[in-house]
Amino acid sequence: MLNPQWLRTFTTLAELGNFTRTADHLGLTQAAVSQHVRHLESRLGPLMLRRPRRLELTPAGHAFLAYCQEVEQADKRLQLRLSEADAEHGEVSLISPGSIGLSLYTELLDLQLASPGLVVRHRFAPDDEVLDAVLNNRYELGLVSLKPDDPRLVATLFAEEPLELVVPAHGKGHEWSDLQRLGFIDHPDGQAMATRLLSRRFPGHPGIRSLPLRGFSNQIGLILEPVARGLGFTVLPCYARQAFARQEEIRVVEGGASVVDTLWLVHRAEWPLSSRAQLALEHLRRRGKFRNV
Repeated sequence: MLNPQWLRTFTTLAELGNFTRTADHLGLTQAAVSQHVRHLESRLGPLMLRRPRRLELTPAGHAFLAYCQEVEQADKRLQLRLSEADAEHGEVSLISPGSIGLSLYTELLDLQLASPGLVVRHRFAPDDEVLDAVLNNRYELGLVSLKPDDPRLVATLFAEEPLELVVPAHGKGHEWSDLQRLGFIDHPDGQAMATRLLSRRFPGHPGIRSLPLRGFSNQIGLILEPVARGLGFTVLPCYARQAFARQEEIRVVEGGASVVDTLWLVHRAEWPLSSRAQLALEHLRRRGKFRNV
């Protein structure tokens, strides 16, 4: 059996690409790092080529790196199983779309304050990345906007999230001419969301591409900043709007047809949720913010 320290040395060296940085990162001497690699190569054959300015993995090196990553994931699963009876210590991992993630993350931080033994790990990601992360055990919980049909996953209704037309606090948005005067603040999903909502609110009008573009941001927490400053309007999911700190500087245009997205909670079907994940979901249920939890 290979020494686990050798595996850690190799994966770190493959990531950093430098013997000196690897030694510093692991608290070892450079000679120790070289020795670990020699031990591995005496068993497995050449794993990397030493170039003057970089290291290059051989095909055997790539295969061994994949093996190291599998061992690391197996170790994480083992630690999860061994510690799952302790609901207030360990990691709560969640990957979700950005809009609802803004609300979820702060709620989970409140849980961490109440149970300091917990560690919250959250990532914003689109649906396909969420599914891949949950299926490959990088995150225990995930949220997606389309219910998956993969038998390896359990999917339960989590919440409904309406799209909202958001304008500056003193702006208007009931007429198409109001939107023409304001102009559009775009974001990565902006045109798709705006098309879905505005085509129902303003049937017969030429669509979002006909409106002047006033700005763009790919940071979901900043999309409403130009709106609050009077620079334009946007269309966002309600959880993203609710997370904005200065609600008094923006306004949701009510009335008209609505568009509501459904969010699904997913996790692996082959094993039960850890007690920490169950605690987190119970916390969200008690807060009542996500009524379908």
